[in-house]
Amino acid sequence: LRRAAVAITSSKMAGAPVEVKLFGKWSFEDIEVSDIALEDYIAVKPKFAVYVPHTAGRYQKRRFRKALCPIVERLTNSIMMHGRNNGKKLMAVRIVEHAFDIIHLLTDQNPIQIVVDAIINSGPREDATRIGSAGVVRRQAVDISPLRRVNQAIWLLTTGAREAAFRNVKTISECLADELMNAAKG
Repeated sequence: LRRAAVAITSSKMAGAPVEVKLFGKWSFEDIEVSDIALEDYIAVKPKFAVYVPHTAGRYQKRRFRKALCPIVERLTNSIMMHGRNNGKKLMAVRIVEHAFDIIHLLTDQNPIQIVVDAIINSGPREDATRIGSAGVVRRQAVDISPLRRVNQAIWLLTTGAREAAFRNVKTISECLADELMNAAKG
């Protein structure tokens, strides 16, 4: 009886491919990365689709492998910072889910697209580095690599949300939603 039930369910599932939706609500299908430089570093294609941004993947084992981590999971991991929040990934997942609900209510758009636009807009394009010889230090303008742009954009967005929510009536989810929507507008 058990084998028959498994065979029936697997035959039903084999007929039509099931679309993977984030939190069972938001599709990865129509997400566009408008900046071609960041296309390879923002993992939102249907190939990287997940139900929950908690894959337990080992994305730090090799250089550049974190570019394959779903972008919503990278946002979730970045929220999980500052001592008292270290390691509390389920709490971070819940914060992201609530923030996405708020974004959807206020904009009627796919929150994943809002996150992608926010990351593209908030990543810096150039930076200044220190060049020093014989005790004289000068600042030199340099371009920023695409992966660093994505990393820094995620860090800036989550740090802004964290600081806005600290000692405030607004929840971290509301602050993260505000931060993402404002950054996506440009």
